[in-house]
Amino acid sequence: MEREKKNDMSFSRKRSFTFGAYGRPDSVEDNQLDCLDSPAGDSKPSLSSSNTQREAELFEIIAKLQVSFSVIDRMHQLMSEQSGVSFHAFVHQGSRIDEQRCEFPPPLKCQLLTIGSDLPLILPSKLGGYWVDPPLEKLIDMSPTSTHQGLDLESYDIMERDAEAKIYHECFRSRHHHSFTAVDPSLGSLVLSVCLEEEENRLRVILRMKECSLHGTFSVSLFPNMPSAVELAKMLCDKVTVSKFDVVSYLKAPDLIKTFDEHRVSSNFKFGVIYQKEGQLTEEDILSNNEESEEFKDFLMILGETVQLQGFTGFRGGLDVCHGQTGSEAVFTSFHGRDVMFHVATKLPFTEGDPQQLQRKRHIGNDIVAVVFQEGQTPFLCDVIKSHFLHCFLVVRRTQKKEEAGGGAFQVSVTAREDVPPFGPGIPDPPIFRDRSHLREFLLTKLINAEISCYKAEQFSKLELRTRSSLLESLRNELFTRSQCMMGDPSLPAVSTSEAGRAASEGSGGFIENFKRAIRVRSHSFENLGVPRKITGNASSKPKTDKDGESDKSATLLPDNSARTEVKDQASPQEET
Repeated sequence: MEREKKNDMSFSRKRSFTFGAYGRPDSVEDNQLDCLDSPAGDSKPSLSSSNTQREAELFEIIAKLQVSFSVIDRMHQLMSEQSGVSFHAFVHQGSRIDEQRCEFPPPLKCQLLTIGSDLPLILPSKLGGYWVDPPLEKLIDMSPTSTHQGLDLESYDIMERDAEAKIYHECFRSRHHHSFTAVDPSLGSLVLSVCLEEEENRLRVILRMKECSLHGTFSVSLFPNMPSAVELAKMLCDKVTVSKFDVVSYLKAPDLIKTFDEHRVSSNFKFGVIYQKEGQLTEEDILSNNEESEEFKDFLMILGETVQLQGFTGFRGGLDVCHGQTGSEAVFTSFHGRDVMFHVATKLPFTEGDPQQLQRKRHIGNDIVAVVFQEGQTPFLCDVIKSHFLHCFLVVRRTQKKEEAGGGAFQVSVTAREDVPPFGPGIPDPPIFRDRSHLREFLLTKLINAEISCYKAEQFSKLELRTRSSLLESLRNELFTRSQCMMGDPSLPAVSTSEAGRAASEGSGGFIENFKRAIRVRSHSFENLGVPRKITGNASSKPKTDKDGESDKSATLLPDNSARTEVKDQASPQEET
């Protein structure tokens, strides 16, 4: 029996020693290996007492490491038994899921301990790129006796995406006015509108360029003679170098100009709603929630009314109202003349065997702003939801239930990407809401302002600039071509009445839909000018427009791996309605 124990020890030592060398000389290592390989009965001591002691300490450390590894393996086994999935299989589900994994930033651990039991609603990304309001350091110093600020409902102003978009409709359409077009060598296409307001004895002028529209009024007394279109354009922008403007004589030009000016104005909004339970830190876990707790249902009632999608006639926000492919219910509300549709993750279709839940992410991931409702004390990581569209999250956590003393209370926090400018209304100090009507007013105002502010981020601003530039070029081509046709220019083909009213009949929407319309209208302009157009796909297919004029952001290809699923939204059955 003693000989067997020695043999087992020699085998264990030889196996453990292969974990790595500790810088010993080769001769000493060879002596150790010879000693371990020789039979136990024939072994002779070849090391000094000090080396023997070091060897014993080394083996003791390695033995402890082996015990630690065995404990970890046991934990992995328990996790597999509880989840029904092999731990290693879970880790290697794919690089797409591995890229999404987030962890608590180590520098914040000490700060979390100083906060106490109430952890913050949001933790910044370890890679940066997001701002959080209120910041973590402010929560640490938060006093429960702080006064409430920002609860005045009169201060909840909704931002305007384009404050001057309706000036042409309000000030020009009801008066006799003139419009002109030109192509500047440096500024590109220009469209100028001039109106004489005789009551005020002034000229009102709008100059449309690819970057922006400039608006101004000038007193007629400033000019000895009525100024030309070039002079008025240079008074608004000194970079104008064009020497001549062409007069617009097309009778339906006001409709086309109004459509361009208001192409960014929309009264429809869609936002995502995410349900985060205690301990959920990954995108897969959060999007896999199916059951709605009573607290979450109560929060949805604050946001709006649960409606049946089948046969729904209001703004649908890209959801299927005919075939039920996006669920049977949704949350909808009207707020200060604006229609809001919420993409609630738990009400969207759940797919068994799909850890990413792409049927849900195709809508949530294509929203620009989302609401996160938390149950428990698990913080929300800024970049846990991978999307090139999502730029802002409003996180809400119930801190006190209705049956508790004082009634229900909700804590609010906001995070957005660093290139998104701040937006109102301001979060109260402390960020606690006890009145449900105040919370609703705050959240809906904050959501709308958040989306409008997100459009100023670099990614969206570049896309909007390209969209506006294409739409303006199409507008100038349309006005010039149709005006020449009315003047009887034989070199240009006649334009049908149906084509002339197409742009005016199409309602304005979000910049994604406007971008598609810009490309479509531009192709018509080239066709009218005699430029051959490249035809792809089925020649008999006709472009369709959304009946509710909504902004369908899912029509843009996303650069990440979820793009191939989100693109399906273009051909989904709900788009046929």
